[in-house]
Amino acid sequence: MSTIVVYRNWLNENREGLIETYQHFHSIAEVSWEEKKTTEYVCQQLKEMGIPFQTFSDHTGVVATWTGDRAGPVVGIRADIDALWQNVDGTWKANHSCGHDAHSTMVLYAIKMLKEAGFCPRGTIKMIFQPAEETGKGAKAFIEKGVIDDLTYLVGIHVRPIQELRVRQASPAIYHGATMVLKGTVKGIQAHAARPHLGINVLDSIAAIISAINSIKLDPTISSSAKVTMVQTEGKNMNIIPDEALFGVDLRAETNEAMDVLVIKVKRAIEAAASINGSEVELETLAATVAAVPNRFIEVIIAEAIEEALGRDGLALPLVTPGGEDFHFYPVSRPHLHATMIGLGANLEPGLHHPKMTFDLSALEDGVVILAKSIEKIFLNNQKHK
Repeated sequence: MSTIVVYRNWLNENREGLIETYQHFHSIAEVSWEEKKTTEYVCQQLKEMGIPFQTFSDHTGVVATWTGDRAGPVVGIRADIDALWQNVDGTWKANHSCGHDAHSTMVLYAIKMLKEAGFCPRGTIKMIFQPAEETGKGAKAFIEKGVIDDLTYLVGIHVRPIQELRVRQASPAIYHGATMVLKGTVKGIQAHAARPHLGINVLDSIAAIISAINSIKLDPTISSSAKVTMVQTEGKNMNIIPDEALFGVDLRAETNEAMDVLVIKVKRAIEAAASINGSEVELETLAATVAAVPNRFIEVIIAEAIEEALGRDGLALPLVTPGGEDFHFYPVSRPHLHATMIGLGANLEPGLHHPKMTFDLSALEDGVVILAKSIEKIFLNNQKHK
């Protein structure tokens, strides 16, 4: 009997537990760096499976290891665990609208299924439950902790919107772009609205900054964008020239090289535009992620796993998306690492980060099978190339 049949039969018997685990993750949604209940729940599940793990005194997250009886590579499987802070039906709360609850569920159940199916790794499987992906800083924290120093392979997974993939489809890679969020503070001089010549109106500065950013041009064959996404002043009176304002800028680029060029141009544009009326501007980088670096070696292995799990029609080409993902800090910081993020079709609507995002829960089973098969094939491939 093929392992795919074994896996599907196992999931038929454990479907209720799989859904309950997902629903529990969903119910305890917590924002970045505050994933305490989520961390505790992951630890509880790992204890029940008899898998040793470690937590951290200075932040949330869990790293677990399952070592087989033979020497071999360390294969990482990563899930993000944080949620977003959103207005859902008039109530602000932590909300899993990016699928991290699904990712954690799939990683746990892929390992649980492998263990109960009698699989024994020819090396070590390291399960990485990473906090704070939405800040772009969670992966960096784990890198600094040395979590990935012993890895040869690393696999992640992410549910995809219906515009990219449908249920029973998956791609061996997601080529996220580089992203950056800048916070700007503009300072001028207050004055009575009747005497604007005595002040420096920071809203004039903001208008010039928006115009300058919108005029930036990069190579049109490489996707990129820069736009002001937030403007805020503390003033409440309509007859006062405001002397301070905050603004946010969202930057995106298909490649890390394009992002480097875009950042330089945006900063120059902001400084030049603000200086027109004599205001001063300060810039701060709030968050940044790097673009994916394709790794054809591991993509071929994962593609084979997807084809076995979903059939030939279920295998899609690697996805190119303007979204960001801090997973890509791992291979960029460790160039020897064979890493990729699987894109999982789930009929996800209306879109990622929408407060009422939903998806077909049957995709959880597809993700579990694909992850388990990917791990199986990575170890098998490593044996062939010894």
